[in-house]
Amino acid sequence: MEDLPDVASFSTKLKNTLILYHNMEDDKWRVAKKTKDVTVWRKPSEEFNGYLYKAQGVVDDVVNVIIDHIRPGPFRLDWDRLMTSLDILKNFEENCCVMRYTTAGQLWDIIAPREFVDLSYTVGYKEGHLSCGVSLDWNEKRPEFVRGFNHPCGWFCVPLKDNPNQSLLTGYIQTDLRGMIPQSAVDTAMASTLTNFYGDLRKSLQKA
Repeated sequence: MEDLPDVASFSTKLKNTLILYHNMEDDKWRVAKKTKDVTVWRKPSEEFNGYLYKAQGVVDDVVNVIIDHIRPGPFRLDWDRLMTSLDILKNFEENCCVMRYTTAGQLWDIIAPREFVDLSYTVGYKEGHLSCGVSLDWNEKRPEFVRGFNHPCGWFCVPLKDNPNQSLLTGYIQTDLRGMIPQSAVDTAMASTLTNFYGDLRKSLQKA
């Protein structure tokens, strides 16, 4: 295992970082994009010279089904238009693995395809779940891809109090795409990618 000495403590630290983001006061965030059913906010990241994005919307399904569509597994490639491949490199237990995935080019290929190697960890949170991840310094690289880096990211999914068949899905994303890309292009792509994510997820769940 490369550069990952203690999976249990690493996973716990990742979970706690996401809970800190989730508990930040509303006035820390600025709206980046708003549609009728998704809002995306952002704030300067404390991890790198970019933004931490927060996205939130209600999804019509139960928590377990939604999380199964988001975390690494057979569902994700079926509906996520940005993800072009996903391989599990190492399983630690049912809810923790190392995954390698690739993404499609964006903004007319101003942003070329990227590759990421992340630790993924899914854990219970209140009445729902948190599925979170962070990139690893993985030595094996493929020359046809730029290697991006995800700083702590994650998705909180909890049932709505007045309707347990609907869930509130809140995501935190801070991705360093690396390579030579104008920051304005990255910012445009991230806000649109997050709203598209909700739309594609909802369509997939309706078909299920």
